[in-house]
Amino acid sequence: MARRTKADAQATRNTLLDAAERLFEEKGVSRTSLNDIAMAAGATRGAIYWHFKDKADLFNAMMERATGPLEQLIAQPPPGAPAPGMDQVYAAILEALRHIATDASLRRVMQIGTHRVEYVAELDAVQARHLTLHRQWLARNRSALEHAFAQRPCPAAVSPDMAALGQQVLVEGLLQSWLLDTEAFDLVQAGRCTIATYLRGLGLEVR
Repeated sequence: MARRTKADAQATRNTLLDAAERLFEEKGVSRTSLNDIAMAAGATRGAIYWHFKDKADLFNAMMERATGPLEQLIAQPPPGAPAPGMDQVYAAILEALRHIATDASLRRVMQIGTHRVEYVAELDAVQARHLTLHRQWLARNRSALEHAFAQRPCPAAVSPDMAALGQQVLVEGLLQSWLLDTEAFDLVQAGRCTIATYLRGLGLEVR
């Protein structure tokens, strides 16, 4: 009986997240209330508070459900493990772009997180999560670039910090542009070309 109750609770949670995803896309995050989500899910407001402490908690749960595979791609290696090489980071970025381009639910959630959310006070936890992921990508890129620069016979023209920042801006800008108009260009192909060109300008080649 307990197993069935747990399964029912998980089903209710997923129904609430599905409803939030639809409403956030349609109305934006700030204009969607928890009551709106409960009604759309055919649940009570109490059911929402059983699963989520507030709207930011619900939003982050929605993002984590969809972006889990992407977050695995940027997970830092365990202490003592070698830092990822530039080829690995490049491949991870392209794999992340491929996931976004081919998974409709993930794409919708990314559009919500990019173009349908305002970082107002009630969503401080959403901004904090976004910033954490941004810094994880940046740190992974910096580590790989620093290692790649160390293998070159000539000193790099820029620091690993600035090189990583430039790469981050390139990828995030590319993704934002594509999410505005997903028919404008092939996200993976554009990512492959632009990132390789950027790295080539730094004197680095990737496969």
